[in-house]
Amino acid sequence: MATTAASGTAPEDGFDVPALLQELTLEEKAGLLDGSDFWHTQPVERLGIPAVMVTDGPHGLRKQPAQGDHLGLGDSVPATCFPPAAGIASSWDVDLMTRVGAALGRECRAERVSVLLGPGVNMKRTPLCGRNFEYYSEDPVLAGELGAAFVRGVQSQGVGTSLKHFAVNNQETGRMSVSAEVDERTLREIYLPAFERVVTGARPWTVMCSYNRVNGVYASEDPWLLTDVLRGDWGYDGLVVSDWGAVNRRADAVGAGLDLEMPSSGGSGTRAVLDALAAGELSEEDVDRAVGRVLRLVDRGRAALEPGHAFDADGHHALAREAAAASVVLLKNEGGVLPLDPASGGAVAVIGEFARTPRYQGAGSSQVVPTRLDDALTCLREALGGARDVTFAAGYAVDSEAADPALVAEAVEHARAAEVAVVFLGLPPSYESEGYDRPHMDLPAQQVELLAAVAEANPNTVVVLSNGSVVTLEPWQSRARAVVEGWLLGQAGGSAIADVLLGRVNPSGKLAETVPVRYRDNPTIGAFPGEHGTVRYGEGLLVGYRWYDARGLDVAYPFGHGLSYTTFAYSDPRATVLDDGAEPRVEIAFTVANTGSRAGKETAQVYVADPQASVHRPEQELKAFARVDLQPGESTRVVLVLDARAFAYWHTPLRRWAVEGGLFELRVGASSRDIRLSATVELSGEDVRAPLTPASEVGTWLDHPTAGPRLREALGVGPMAGMLDDPQHGRMFRSIPLDRFSRFPGSPVTERQLEDWAAEADAARS
Repeated sequence: MATTAASGTAPEDGFDVPALLQELTLEEKAGLLDGSDFWHTQPVERLGIPAVMVTDGPHGLRKQPAQGDHLGLGDSVPATCFPPAAGIASSWDVDLMTRVGAALGRECRAERVSVLLGPGVNMKRTPLCGRNFEYYSEDPVLAGELGAAFVRGVQSQGVGTSLKHFAVNNQETGRMSVSAEVDERTLREIYLPAFERVVTGARPWTVMCSYNRVNGVYASEDPWLLTDVLRGDWGYDGLVVSDWGAVNRRADAVGAGLDLEMPSSGGSGTRAVLDALAAGELSEEDVDRAVGRVLRLVDRGRAALEPGHAFDADGHHALAREAAAASVVLLKNEGGVLPLDPASGGAVAVIGEFARTPRYQGAGSSQVVPTRLDDALTCLREALGGARDVTFAAGYAVDSEAADPALVAEAVEHARAAEVAVVFLGLPPSYESEGYDRPHMDLPAQQVELLAAVAEANPNTVVVLSNGSVVTLEPWQSRARAVVEGWLLGQAGGSAIADVLLGRVNPSGKLAETVPVRYRDNPTIGAFPGEHGTVRYGEGLLVGYRWYDARGLDVAYPFGHGLSYTTFAYSDPRATVLDDGAEPRVEIAFTVANTGSRAGKETAQVYVADPQASVHRPEQELKAFARVDLQPGESTRVVLVLDARAFAYWHTPLRRWAVEGGLFELRVGASSRDIRLSATVELSGEDVRAPLTPASEVGTWLDHPTAGPRLREALGVGPMAGMLDDPQHGRMFRSIPLDRFSRFPGSPVTERQLEDWAAEADAARS
């Protein structure tokens, strides 16, 4: 059994939390719920409770030296900068995500950091969110699977994670106070499932609440969010920490389920808790519950305090290069202009300052100081080794909005003299950052003008993009024979881009978000960023590809799209119902073959459609995916099992997930709009009718299998029955609540009868 220590040294065994709670004073308990500075928890030296360090991520360790600056945005110790979420999400590679997480965990141990603040699994509701570079996807299944893999990787090293930002943090405008107005079904089906997958599948040590309000209530003091859903529905037993500065009313936050306030409030949070205890607004049981979670976190985090850990910087850089290459998406490749032949050919004109001065990560609290930094220009020159001449022209100044005629003229001269022109375009750092949203989706106009001039001089033009969120590709992409979406690729992005351009790596990335033709096509027009402190999520379930499918809109590139230097064929779909009823399981199997001449990786995606649903459902939704690695001519059988959630929707009246019986279509494709195979299954499902009440509509009563015949018998063949069966007006009468209908003159049923019949119907159902 663990013992407490009065010497200030931590006990060798785990904390005896109940014993510590007995020995802590009330003031010490309240103090433990507050940070001691910007990055550390509060120690209690007399009881051997140390301070542990938490620090920013999630794509690299951002540990500030000493106490850091007052905003936590200053310099940090060198660490491996892996591709941010916007990039690595396009890998769709769960195993890779786990390995990257494990590497981050090792770097945390080396720096004696106990908790890495990430991953961020908020949905990409709009392409203009300034922090999209830090989030994975517009789809909760993909975001949830990648987030869970990240957490498992980091925590395999004895370092905790902080799942963020919980919840509905989908914009930076007004992020500290805006109220996201979202109906419960949309919350349950779109904005909460990624968090649920990570919580239930990977058990993160901490969950970080968001700044914003959800339906009028600050996330930091929302008991429905932090207690009912997180702990009640999902069984979470870890700690809830505030985002830095997210606490509104400290006592209300403790009562709602927020345990640790960060950064240090300078004692104001501690005083608020003590005052609330004295006033009877909080009980000591409330405080003990939160303190117990802090103690368990500190206990877990003590392993990172042990000295002597190190990490292989070269090995981690190699992993960052692998991850970056896997994140690259080949959007188009007319005439097979890529890959470039590394052994022979004419000159290659590399154009664009981003080739020499890479933009490899976003701005804000996740900004990492890399251990080294590769640039594409140097890497291409080294890789070609004199086999092909590589020339360079800057073309533009990154931070300038105006074209420089001299730089453009130089670029055109280089392009005209080359066999191929590789033009690096992208978003300047000021275009996207934590703290503010983007005003538009466009590249800087001067870069588009540069591309036009270069393509006029050399039609063999390739564009490589650097951006943390999607950009408008129309109409300029018609000027390029190939477009490579390079995202933000971390410190090894330059070498990874060279690997892909030269064919050392066969591109395998798939878009984790839709690229719309134009901004005005996206679902948040008129409902972003809101007004008067409120933003209405009026598009409901129709986020990302769900919206474009429902509206039949053309897109520049669909969700899940990504080309390869080889080709893949899909065949022989088989769907088998393993279990039926309220908790069905369905197996979907199919074959994927590499039909090209190069080894390559393909991500096969499974979408589920419910064409017979009694409620509105999206046209199709991603429910599973598999990544396969195949040699030329090789094939493999992919077998995936879909559980009940793949077929369920959130039933608002029943307040739970429900599977409605009927026919379901399983669609297998290379993207959401490149469906190669389909199979159907019929599921019996369950009774999804809402409980019958006297206030239910007449039509609902008549359609009920037991109450309907009883009502028909009571109505007989009199005038009221005739009203209901009238071909012109019957539908109007059927929409009247039955208790009101029963009050009409001549009604043969009473409200008391309806209460009895409804109770009987409900009893028979259960």
